[in-house]
Amino acid sequence: MQKKQTLKYILCDFLAALLSWGALFTFRKFVLEPTTEQFSFFNFQLSILEDSNFWLGLCIIPIGWLALYTIQGTYRDVLRKARLKELLDTALATLIGSVVIFFLLLIDDNVGPSRNHYLSFLFLFGVHFLLTYSLRLLLTSQTVHRVHTRQIGFPTLLIGSGNKAYHTYLDIENQETYSGNQFIGYIQIENGKLKIENSADANNNSQFSILNSQLNNVMPCLGTLDDLRVLVEKHNIEEVIIAVEDSEKDHINDILLHLNYCADLIIKLTPDARDLIIGSVKQDSIFHSPFIVINNRLMAEWQYSVKRLADIFLSLLAMILLSPVYLITAIIVRCTSPGPVFYAQERVGYHGRPFRMHKFRSMYVDAEQSGPALSKDDDPRITPFGRFMRKVRLDEIPQFWNVLRGTMSIVGPRPERQYYIDQIVKRAPEYLLLQRVKPGITSWGQVKYGYASNVDEMVERLRYDLLYLDNMSLTTDLKIMVYTGQIILQGRGK
Repeated sequence: MQKKQTLKYILCDFLAALLSWGALFTFRKFVLEPTTEQFSFFNFQLSILEDSNFWLGLCIIPIGWLALYTIQGTYRDVLRKARLKELLDTALATLIGSVVIFFLLLIDDNVGPSRNHYLSFLFLFGVHFLLTYSLRLLLTSQTVHRVHTRQIGFPTLLIGSGNKAYHTYLDIENQETYSGNQFIGYIQIENGKLKIENSADANNNSQFSILNSQLNNVMPCLGTLDDLRVLVEKHNIEEVIIAVEDSEKDHINDILLHLNYCADLIIKLTPDARDLIIGSVKQDSIFHSPFIVINNRLMAEWQYSVKRLADIFLSLLAMILLSPVYLITAIIVRCTSPGPVFYAQERVGYHGRPFRMHKFRSMYVDAEQSGPALSKDDDPRITPFGRFMRKVRLDEIPQFWNVLRGTMSIVGPRPERQYYIDQIVKRAPEYLLLQRVKPGITSWGQVKYGYASNVDEMVERLRYDLLYLDNMSLTTDLKIMVYTGQIILQGRGK
Protein backbone atom coordinates (compact mmCIF):
# COMPACT_ATOMS: atom_id res chain seq x y z
CA MET A 1 0.00 0.00 0.00
CA GLN A 2 2.78 2.43 0.97
CA LYS A 3 4.74 1.80 -2.25
CA LYS A 4 1.66 2.05 -4.43
CA GLN A 5 0.64 5.37 -2.87
CA THR A 6 4.19 6.72 -3.20
CA LEU A 7 4.18 5.83 -6.89
CA LYS A 8 0.89 7.72 -7.32
CA TYR A 9 2.41 10.83 -5.75
CA ILE A 10 5.47 10.61 -7.98
CA LEU A 11 3.38 10.21 -11.13
CA CYS A 12 1.08 13.10 -10.18
CA ASP A 13 4.03 15.38 -9.36
CA PHE A 14 5.70 14.41 -12.64
CA LEU A 15 2.52 15.19 -14.59
CA ALA A 16 2.09 18.54 -12.79
CA ALA A 17 5.69 19.48 -13.60
CA LEU A 18 5.19 18.62 -17.29
CA LEU A 19 1.98 20.63 -17.55
CA SER A 20 3.33 23.64 -15.66
CA TRP A 21 6.44 23.77 -17.86
CA GLY A 22 4.28 23.54 -20.99
CA ALA A 23 1.99 26.27 -19.67
CA LEU A 24 4.95 28.53 -18.81
CA PHE A 25 6.52 28.01 -22.23
CA THR A 26 3.23 28.82 -23.94
CA PHE A 27 2.67 31.90 -21.79
CA ARG A 28 6.11 33.30 -22.54
CA LYS A 29 5.94 32.39 -26.24
CA PHE A 30 2.55 33.89 -27.07
CA VAL A 31 1.85 36.42 -24.34
CA LEU A 32 5.17 37.95 -23.32
CA GLU A 33 7.30 37.63 -26.46
CA PRO A 34 6.45 40.11 -29.24
CA THR A 35 5.34 38.52 -32.53
CA THR A 36 4.16 39.85 -35.87
CA GLU A 37 2.77 36.55 -37.09
CA GLN A 38 -0.96 36.11 -37.31
CA PHE A 39 -2.03 33.73 -34.60
CA SER A 40 -3.35 30.35 -35.65
CA PHE A 41 -3.62 27.01 -33.95
CA PHE A 42 -1.25 25.49 -36.52
CA ASN A 43 1.40 28.17 -35.97
CA PHE A 44 0.92 27.75 -32.24
CA GLN A 45 1.62 24.01 -32.39
CA LEU A 46 4.47 24.32 -34.86
CA SER A 47 6.39 27.01 -33.00
CA ILE A 48 6.17 25.04 -29.75
CA LEU A 49 7.10 21.66 -31.17
CA GLU A 50 10.03 22.99 -33.17
CA ASP A 51 11.63 24.71 -30.17
CA SER A 52 14.43 22.54 -28.74
CA ASN A 53 14.25 24.37 -25.40
CA PHE A 54 10.70 23.13 -24.94
CA TRP A 55 11.72 19.49 -25.31
CA LEU A 56 14.86 19.94 -23.23
CA GLY A 57 12.75 21.39 -20.44
CA LEU A 58 10.30 18.50 -20.63
CA CYS A 59 13.17 16.07 -20.09
CA ILE A 60 15.00 17.91 -17.31
CA ILE A 61 12.53 20.08 -15.38
CA PRO A 62 10.22 17.30 -14.05
CA ILE A 63 13.21 15.25 -12.87
CA GLY A 64 14.53 18.29 -11.04
CA TRP A 65 11.20 18.80 -9.29
CA LEU A 66 11.08 15.15 -8.21
CA ALA A 67 14.62 15.42 -6.85
CA LEU A 68 13.62 18.51 -4.84
CA TYR A 69 10.56 16.74 -3.42
CA THR A 70 12.68 13.72 -2.48
CA ILE A 71 15.17 15.90 -0.63
CA GLN A 72 12.28 17.62 1.13
CA GLY A 73 10.96 14.23 2.33
CA THR A 74 7.68 14.45 0.42
CA TYR A 75 7.58 10.74 -0.42
CA ARG A 76 8.17 9.52 3.12
CA ASP A 77 5.18 8.08 4.99
CA VAL A 78 2.64 9.16 2.35
CA LEU A 79 -0.23 7.34 4.08
CA ARG A 80 -0.10 9.71 7.07
CA LYS A 81 -0.13 13.01 5.21
CA ALA A 82 -2.18 15.91 6.59
CA ARG A 83 -3.78 18.28 4.11
CA LEU A 84 -2.75 21.52 5.84
CA LYS A 85 0.87 20.41 6.19
CA GLU A 86 0.77 19.26 2.55
CA LEU A 87 -0.33 22.76 1.55
CA LEU A 88 2.56 24.44 3.38
CA ASP A 89 5.17 21.91 2.18
CA THR A 90 4.00 22.22 -1.44
CA ALA A 91 4.11 26.02 -1.28
CA LEU A 92 7.64 25.99 0.14
CA ALA A 93 8.96 23.49 -2.42
CA THR A 94 7.27 25.39 -5.27
CA LEU A 95 8.86 28.64 -4.14
CA ILE A 96 12.35 27.09 -3.95
CA GLY A 97 11.99 25.28 -7.29
CA SER A 98 10.58 28.35 -9.06
CA VAL A 99 13.48 30.49 -7.85
CA VAL A 100 15.99 27.91 -9.10
CA ILE A 101 14.33 27.63 -12.53
CA PHE A 102 14.05 31.40 -12.81
CA PHE A 103 17.72 32.10 -12.12
CA LEU A 104 19.09 29.13 -14.06
CA LEU A 105 16.86 29.14 -17.13
CA LEU A 106 14.69 32.24 -17.43
CA ILE A 107 16.53 35.33 -16.25
CA ASP A 108 18.73 35.58 -19.35
CA ASP A 109 15.87 35.13 -21.81
CA ASN A 110 14.87 38.06 -23.96
CA VAL A 111 11.18 38.59 -23.21
CA GLY A 112 10.99 42.34 -23.45
CA PRO A 113 10.75 44.60 -20.38
CA SER A 114 11.99 43.47 -16.95
CA ARG A 115 8.35 43.41 -15.86
CA ASN A 116 7.93 40.29 -17.99
CA HIS A 117 10.49 38.44 -15.88
CA TYR A 118 8.41 38.99 -12.77
CA LEU A 119 5.28 37.90 -14.63
CA SER A 120 7.09 34.72 -15.72
CA PHE A 121 8.10 33.92 -12.17
CA LEU A 122 4.61 34.54 -10.75
CA PHE A 123 3.02 32.51 -13.55
CA LEU A 124 5.36 29.58 -12.95
CA PHE A 125 4.83 29.66 -9.18
CA GLY A 126 1.05 29.98 -9.43
CA VAL A 127 0.43 27.37 -12.12
CA HIS A 128 2.89 24.83 -10.71
CA PHE A 129 1.53 25.21 -7.18
CA LEU A 130 -2.11 24.89 -8.25
CA LEU A 131 -1.49 21.83 -10.43
CA THR A 132 0.75 20.09 -7.91
CA TYR A 133 -1.35 20.74 -4.83
CA SER A 134 -4.64 19.95 -6.58
CA LEU A 135 -3.43 16.48 -7.52
CA ARG A 136 -1.86 15.92 -4.10
CA LEU A 137 -5.02 17.12 -2.35
CA LEU A 138 -7.04 14.59 -4.31
CA LEU A 139 -4.69 11.75 -3.33
CA THR A 140 -4.42 12.84 0.30
CA SER A 141 -8.18 13.26 0.68
CA GLN A 142 -8.79 9.79 -0.72
CA THR A 143 -6.24 8.33 1.70
CA VAL A 144 -7.66 10.22 4.70
CA HIS A 145 -11.14 8.97 3.79
CA ARG A 146 -9.91 5.38 3.60
CA VAL A 147 -8.21 5.74 7.00
CA HIS A 148 -11.32 7.21 8.61
CA THR A 149 -13.49 4.44 7.17
CA ARG A 150 -11.04 1.79 8.44
CA GLN A 151 -9.99 0.65 4.97
CA ILE A 152 -6.40 1.52 5.85
CA GLY A 153 -4.85 0.83 9.24
CA PHE A 154 -1.43 1.15 10.84
CA PRO A 155 -0.16 -1.89 12.80
CA THR A 156 -0.02 -0.71 16.41
CA LEU A 157 1.40 -2.28 19.56
CA LEU A 158 0.04 -1.34 22.97
CA ILE A 159 2.49 -1.48 25.89
CA GLY A 160 0.71 -1.94 29.21
CA SER A 161 -1.99 -4.22 30.57
CA GLY A 162 -3.66 -2.27 33.35
CA ASN A 163 -6.36 0.33 33.76
CA LYS A 164 -4.61 2.99 31.69
CA ALA A 165 -3.90 0.62 28.80
CA TYR A 166 -7.49 -0.60 28.58
CA HIS A 167 -9.00 2.89 28.73
CA THR A 168 -6.46 4.16 26.19
CA TYR A 169 -7.66 1.45 23.82
CA LEU A 170 -11.30 2.46 24.43
CA ASP A 171 -10.51 6.16 23.86
CA ILE A 172 -8.86 5.43 20.51
CA GLU A 173 -11.58 3.07 19.34
CA ASN A 174 -14.41 5.41 20.36
CA GLN A 175 -12.94 8.71 19.16
CA GLU A 176 -15.06 10.68 16.72
CA THR A 177 -12.61 10.30 13.83
CA TYR A 178 -10.75 7.00 13.49
CA SER A 179 -6.98 7.57 13.67
CA GLY A 180 -5.99 4.37 11.84
CA ASN A 181 -4.53 2.47 14.81
CA GLN A 182 -4.93 -1.23 14.08
CA PHE A 183 -4.00 -2.97 17.32
CA ILE A 184 -1.98 -6.15 16.78
CA GLY A 185 -1.74 -6.91 20.49
CA TYR A 186 -0.36 -5.69 23.78
CA ILE A 187 2.77 -6.25 25.82
CA GLN A 188 2.54 -6.83 29.56
CA ILE A 189 5.08 -5.03 31.70
CA GLU A 190 7.38 -7.63 33.22
CA ASN A 191 6.46 -8.38 36.84
CA GLY A 192 3.72 -5.76 36.63
CA LYS A 193 1.04 -8.33 37.41
CA LEU A 194 3.04 -9.80 40.28
CA LYS A 195 3.41 -6.41 41.91
CA ILE A 196 -0.36 -5.96 42.04
CA GLU A 197 -1.18 -9.55 42.89
CA ASN A 198 1.21 -9.44 45.86
CA SER A 199 -0.42 -6.24 47.07
CA ALA A 200 -2.34 -6.35 50.32
CA ASP A 201 -5.22 -4.57 48.64
CA ALA A 202 -7.47 -7.33 47.29
CA ASN A 203 -9.66 -4.83 45.46
CA ASN A 204 -6.71 -3.64 43.35
CA ASN A 205 -5.83 -7.23 42.53
CA SER A 206 -9.40 -8.00 41.49
CA GLN A 207 -9.66 -4.84 39.39
CA PHE A 208 -6.41 -5.62 37.59
CA SER A 209 -7.60 -9.15 36.76
CA ILE A 210 -10.86 -7.83 35.33
CA LEU A 211 -9.11 -5.21 33.17
CA ASN A 212 -6.51 -7.71 32.01
CA SER A 213 -9.31 -10.08 31.02
CA GLN A 214 -11.12 -7.29 29.15
CA LEU A 215 -7.94 -6.39 27.27
CA ASN A 216 -7.51 -10.04 26.28
CA ASN A 217 -11.00 -9.95 24.79
CA VAL A 218 -10.04 -7.25 22.29
CA MET A 219 -6.43 -8.12 21.53
CA PRO A 220 -3.89 -10.86 22.32
CA CYS A 221 -1.04 -10.57 24.81
CA LEU A 222 2.12 -10.95 22.71
CA GLY A 223 4.67 -11.17 25.52
CA THR A 224 6.74 -8.98 27.82
CA LEU A 225 9.34 -6.24 27.39
CA ASP A 226 11.99 -8.85 26.63
CA ASP A 227 10.11 -9.67 23.41
CA LEU A 228 9.57 -6.04 22.37
CA ARG A 229 12.21 -5.63 19.70
CA VAL A 230 11.45 -8.98 18.07
CA LEU A 231 7.70 -8.29 18.02
CA VAL A 232 8.13 -4.89 16.35
CA GLU A 233 10.04 -6.49 13.47
CA LYS A 234 7.89 -9.63 13.26
CA HIS A 235 4.56 -7.77 12.98
CA ASN A 236 5.90 -4.76 11.01
CA ILE A 237 4.71 -2.44 13.78
CA GLU A 238 4.43 1.20 12.66
CA GLU A 239 3.20 2.75 15.91
CA VAL A 240 3.71 1.96 19.60
CA ILE A 241 1.47 3.40 22.30
CA ILE A 242 2.89 3.29 25.84
CA ALA A 243 0.14 3.26 28.48
CA VAL A 244 1.72 2.08 31.73
CA GLU A 245 0.47 2.48 35.27
CA ASP A 246 2.07 4.98 37.63
CA SER A 247 3.74 2.09 39.48
CA GLU A 248 5.33 0.92 36.21
CA LYS A 249 6.78 4.24 35.01
CA ASP A 250 10.28 3.11 35.93
CA HIS A 251 10.11 0.86 32.87
CA ILE A 252 9.58 3.74 30.40
CA ASN A 253 13.30 4.37 29.92
CA ASP A 254 13.88 0.68 29.14
CA ILE A 255 10.98 0.72 26.68
CA LEU A 256 12.31 3.77 24.86
CA LEU A 257 15.82 2.32 24.69
CA HIS A 258 14.43 -0.77 22.97
CA LEU A 259 12.35 1.30 20.54
CA ASN A 260 14.58 4.26 19.71
CA TYR A 261 16.74 2.20 17.37
CA CYS A 262 14.00 2.46 14.75
CA ALA A 263 13.79 5.96 13.26
CA ASP A 264 10.56 5.23 11.37
CA LEU A 265 8.61 4.04 14.39
CA ILE A 266 6.01 6.40 15.84
CA ILE A 267 6.08 6.29 19.65
CA LYS A 268 3.27 7.79 21.71
CA LEU A 269 3.01 8.10 25.48
CA THR A 270 -0.18 8.62 27.48
CA PRO A 271 0.10 11.90 29.40
CA ASP A 272 -0.64 12.65 33.04
CA ALA A 273 -1.64 15.93 34.68
CA ARG A 274 1.99 17.12 34.92
CA ASP A 275 2.55 16.59 31.18
CA LEU A 276 -0.56 18.62 30.38
CA ILE A 277 0.61 21.48 32.62
CA ILE A 278 4.13 21.76 31.16
CA GLY A 279 2.84 21.46 27.58
CA SER A 280 4.41 18.16 26.53
CA VAL A 281 1.23 16.98 24.79
CA LYS A 282 1.05 17.64 21.06
CA GLN A 283 -2.16 17.22 19.05
CA ASP A 284 -2.17 16.38 15.35
CA SER A 285 -5.97 16.46 15.17
CA ILE A 286 -8.69 18.03 17.31
CA PHE A 287 -10.65 14.77 17.09
CA HIS A 288 -7.89 12.41 18.28
CA SER A 289 -6.80 11.39 21.78
CA PRO A 290 -3.99 13.48 23.33
CA PHE A 291 -0.52 11.88 23.45
CA ILE A 292 3.10 12.81 24.02
CA VAL A 293 4.75 12.00 20.69
CA ILE A 294 8.38 10.88 20.86
CA ASN A 295 10.17 12.26 17.80
CA ASN A 296 12.73 9.73 16.58
CA ARG A 297 13.97 11.88 13.71
CA LEU A 298 17.15 13.64 14.82
CA MET A 299 17.28 16.06 11.87
CA ALA A 300 14.89 17.60 9.40
CA GLU A 301 14.05 15.37 6.43
CA TRP A 302 15.94 17.56 3.97
CA GLN A 303 19.07 17.29 6.13
CA TYR A 304 18.91 13.48 6.01
CA SER A 305 18.66 13.68 2.21
CA VAL A 306 21.54 16.14 1.91
CA LYS A 307 23.65 14.03 4.30
CA ARG A 308 23.13 10.95 2.13
CA LEU A 309 23.87 12.87 -1.10
CA ALA A 310 27.04 14.26 0.50
CA ASP A 311 28.05 10.73 1.56
CA ILE A 312 27.66 9.46 -2.01
CA PHE A 313 29.47 12.41 -3.60
CA LEU A 314 32.35 12.54 -1.10
CA SER A 315 32.91 8.78 -1.04
CA LEU A 316 33.01 8.63 -4.85
CA LEU A 317 35.37 11.62 -4.92
CA ALA A 318 37.60 10.08 -2.24
CA MET A 319 37.78 6.71 -3.99
CA ILE A 320 38.76 8.40 -7.27
CA LEU A 321 41.29 10.87 -5.85
CA LEU A 322 42.78 8.33 -3.44
CA SER A 323 43.04 5.52 -5.98
CA PRO A 324 46.87 5.90 -6.13
CA VAL A 325 46.94 5.80 -2.32
CA TYR A 326 44.80 2.65 -2.36
CA LEU A 327 47.22 1.00 -4.77
CA ILE A 328 50.42 2.03 -2.93
CA THR A 329 48.97 1.10 0.47
CA ALA A 330 47.82 -2.30 -0.82
CA ILE A 331 51.32 -3.03 -2.18
CA ILE A 332 53.03 -2.03 1.08
CA VAL A 333 50.61 -4.07 3.21
CA ARG A 334 51.19 -7.12 1.03
CA CYS A 335 54.98 -6.71 0.99
CA THR A 336 55.45 -5.99 4.71
CA SER A 337 53.23 -8.72 6.13
CA PRO A 338 52.03 -12.03 4.69
CA GLY A 339 48.28 -12.31 4.30
CA PRO A 340 45.38 -10.51 2.61
CA VAL A 341 45.47 -6.78 1.90
CA PHE A 342 41.97 -6.06 3.21
CA TYR A 343 40.38 -7.08 6.47
CA ALA A 344 36.61 -7.59 6.68
CA GLN A 345 34.82 -7.89 10.00
CA GLU A 346 31.16 -8.09 10.97
CA ARG A 347 29.93 -5.02 12.83
CA VAL A 348 26.49 -3.92 14.04
CA GLY A 349 25.07 -0.87 12.33
CA TYR A 350 21.85 1.00 11.60
CA HIS A 351 18.78 -0.45 13.37
CA GLY A 352 21.00 -3.15 14.87
CA ARG A 353 21.63 -4.82 11.51
CA PRO A 354 24.99 -6.56 11.03
CA PHE A 355 27.20 -5.65 8.05
CA ARG A 356 30.73 -6.32 6.82
CA MET A 357 33.12 -3.41 7.43
CA HIS A 358 36.28 -3.27 5.31
CA LYS A 359 39.70 -1.89 6.30
CA PHE A 360 43.31 -2.24 5.22
CA ARG A 361 44.79 -5.01 7.33
CA SER A 362 46.92 -3.45 10.10
CA MET A 363 47.48 -6.60 12.18
CA TYR A 364 49.20 -9.89 11.60
CA VAL A 365 47.09 -12.77 10.32
CA ASP A 366 45.21 -14.72 13.02
CA ALA A 367 45.61 -11.83 15.46
CA GLU A 368 42.36 -12.87 17.17
CA GLN A 369 42.75 -16.62 17.10
CA SER A 370 42.29 -16.63 20.89
CA GLY A 371 39.04 -14.66 20.63
CA PRO A 372 37.94 -11.03 20.20
CA ALA A 373 40.38 -8.49 21.62
CA LEU A 374 40.70 -4.73 21.33
CA SER A 375 43.91 -3.09 20.20
CA LYS A 376 45.97 -1.02 22.63
CA ASP A 377 49.19 0.99 22.76
CA ASP A 378 52.24 -1.12 21.81
CA ASP A 379 49.95 -3.95 20.74
CA PRO A 380 52.24 -6.73 19.40
CA ARG A 381 49.56 -7.86 16.98
CA ILE A 382 49.87 -4.62 14.96
CA THR A 383 52.37 -4.60 12.12
CA PRO A 384 54.93 -1.75 11.89
CA PHE A 385 53.20 -0.33 8.81
CA GLY A 386 49.83 -0.95 10.46
CA ARG A 387 50.89 1.32 13.33
CA PHE A 388 51.62 4.09 10.83
CA MET A 389 48.29 3.53 9.03
CA ARG A 390 46.41 3.89 12.29
CA LYS A 391 48.23 7.12 13.12
CA VAL A 392 47.05 8.78 9.92
CA ARG A 393 43.75 6.82 9.64
CA LEU A 394 44.97 5.22 6.40
CA ASP A 395 43.50 1.86 7.36
CA GLU A 396 40.02 3.42 7.35
CA ILE A 397 39.83 4.57 3.72
CA PRO A 398 38.39 1.30 2.32
CA GLN A 399 35.30 2.14 4.35
CA PHE A 400 34.31 4.66 1.70
CA TRP A 401 33.00 1.58 -0.11
CA ASN A 402 30.71 0.91 2.88
CA VAL A 403 29.55 4.53 2.74
CA LEU A 404 28.78 4.22 -0.97
CA ARG A 405 26.75 1.07 -0.32
CA GLY A 406 24.76 2.82 2.39
CA THR A 407 25.76 0.65 5.36
CA MET A 408 27.85 3.49 6.82
CA SER A 409 28.07 7.28 6.71
CA ILE A 410 31.16 9.47 6.67
CA VAL A 411 30.20 10.88 10.09
CA GLY A 412 28.53 8.73 12.72
CA PRO A 413 29.29 6.66 15.83
CA ARG A 414 31.92 3.98 15.31
CA PRO A 415 30.36 0.53 14.78
CA GLU A 416 31.25 -2.23 17.22
CA ARG A 417 31.03 -6.00 17.28
CA GLN A 418 28.09 -7.66 18.97
CA TYR A 419 30.51 -9.27 21.43
CA TYR A 420 31.46 -5.86 22.86
CA ILE A 421 28.00 -4.32 22.47
CA ASP A 422 26.63 -6.96 24.85
CA GLN A 423 29.23 -5.94 27.44
CA ILE A 424 28.67 -2.21 26.96
CA VAL A 425 24.88 -2.47 27.22
CA LYS A 426 25.15 -4.20 30.60
CA ARG A 427 26.89 -1.11 31.96
CA ALA A 428 25.37 1.59 29.73
CA PRO A 429 22.02 0.56 28.19
CA GLU A 430 21.83 3.93 26.43
CA TYR A 431 24.41 2.60 23.95
CA LEU A 432 21.46 1.19 21.97
CA LEU A 433 20.49 4.77 21.09
CA LEU A 434 23.50 4.92 18.74
CA GLN A 435 21.72 2.45 16.45
CA ARG A 436 19.29 5.22 15.51
CA VAL A 437 21.86 6.49 13.00
CA LYS A 438 24.26 4.91 10.53
CA PRO A 439 27.75 4.23 11.90
CA GLY A 440 30.51 6.39 10.48
CA ILE A 441 34.14 6.42 9.40
CA THR A 442 34.75 9.22 11.86
CA SER A 443 32.76 10.49 14.81
CA TRP A 444 32.69 12.95 17.67
CA GLY A 445 33.94 10.13 19.91
CA GLN A 446 36.82 9.38 17.53
CA VAL A 447 37.81 13.04 17.37
CA LYS A 448 37.58 13.72 21.11
CA TYR A 449 38.64 10.34 22.47
CA GLY A 450 40.15 8.14 19.76
CA TYR A 451 40.24 4.35 19.61
CA ALA A 452 39.12 2.46 22.73
CA SER A 453 41.35 -0.31 24.05
CA ASN A 454 38.87 -1.78 26.57
CA VAL A 455 35.19 -1.72 27.50
CA ASP A 456 35.78 0.99 30.12
CA GLU A 457 37.09 3.31 27.42
CA MET A 458 34.20 2.37 25.13
CA VAL A 459 31.76 3.46 27.83
CA GLU A 460 33.76 6.66 28.36
CA ARG A 461 33.72 7.41 24.61
CA LEU A 462 29.97 6.76 24.52
CA ARG A 463 29.16 10.12 26.11
CA TYR A 464 30.66 11.93 23.12
CA ASP A 465 28.62 9.86 20.66
CA LEU A 466 25.43 10.51 22.64
CA LEU A 467 26.31 14.20 22.57
CA TYR A 468 26.53 13.89 18.77
CA LEU A 469 22.97 12.52 18.65
CA ASP A 470 21.72 15.50 20.66
CA ASN A 471 23.48 17.93 18.31
CA MET A 472 23.23 16.04 15.04
CA SER A 473 23.17 18.39 12.04
CA LEU A 474 25.00 19.03 8.79
CA THR A 475 27.00 21.75 10.53
CA THR A 476 28.11 19.32 13.24
CA ASP A 477 29.15 16.78 10.59
CA LEU A 478 31.22 19.42 8.81
CA LYS A 479 33.01 20.37 12.05
CA ILE A 480 33.82 16.72 12.80
CA MET A 481 35.22 16.21 9.28
CA VAL A 482 37.41 19.32 9.66
CA TYR A 483 38.77 18.14 13.04
CA THR A 484 39.35 14.67 11.61
CA GLY A 485 41.40 16.24 8.82
CA GLN A 486 43.52 18.06 11.39
CA ILE A 487 44.17 14.80 13.29
CA ILE A 488 45.21 13.05 10.06
CA LEU A 489 47.59 15.85 9.02
CA GLN A 490 49.11 16.05 12.51
CA GLY A 491 49.33 12.25 12.88
CA ARG A 492 47.65 12.34 16.27
CA GLY A 493 45.59 9.20 15.75
CA LYS A 494 46.09 6.13 17.87
